[in-house]
Amino acid sequence: MSKCRNCKIEVLDETERCPLCDSVLEKTVEVENMYPDVRVMTRRMALIGRIYLFCAILTEAALIAVNALTESQTWWSAITGLSLLYVYMLIRFAILGKSGYKSKIIILTLIAVLMVIAIDFVSGYRGWSVNYALPSGIILTDTGIIILMITNRRNWQSYLMWQILMILFSLVPMGLYLAELAAQPYFAFFPLVFSASLFLGTVIIGDRRARLELKRRFHIR
Repeated sequence: MSKCRNCKIEVLDETERCPLCDSVLEKTVEVENMYPDVRVMTRRMALIGRIYLFCAILTEAALIAVNALTESQTWWSAITGLSLLYVYMLIRFAILGKSGYKSKIIILTLIAVLMVIAIDFVSGYRGWSVNYALPSGIILTDTGIIILMITNRRNWQSYLMWQILMILFSLVPMGLYLAELAAQPYFAFFPLVFSASLFLGTVIIGDRRARLELKRRFHIR
């Protein structure tokens, strides 16, 4: 613990200079006006994340061994591994990440969809992930964007880029259907219709603010 003579505060961080006035600190053990260590919670959560990662690796290694020794027809341990990985990503990205809440919600939803597709593949691939899960995930994300726009009405135009991204994502189910890798035409084309309608409606209803946001994002004068 150190003390700043100029600011009359105690500093918990292991630093040699005052975070307020940049003066050289003096070592002390007395506690008077204490400068809080705002990084304590972050470091604590990072430690929890590392402990979880260690336990998850040991757990998955044990499950892989059990899966191999029982000579199971499917590699169910891959499904548990993906689940453990997603929980770790929740800790690192949703809790410890510095991105905004809207980015966290949308990205984690998309990652969950990719995880579901991976589970379909490792469990023998029956096609339900690309036929139903992927289109439903895109529609769910678009619905989430609508809810976020309503709750954040003052800054709704900031979601336009996410809408464009979702239009690009919605091309994937349609491409899979055209490549005969998906068998449900309605589920393949509806996400694109939904995403495009959402973007078009935002631009038309948003009018000038929407156009200004697009010009700013794409550096158009």
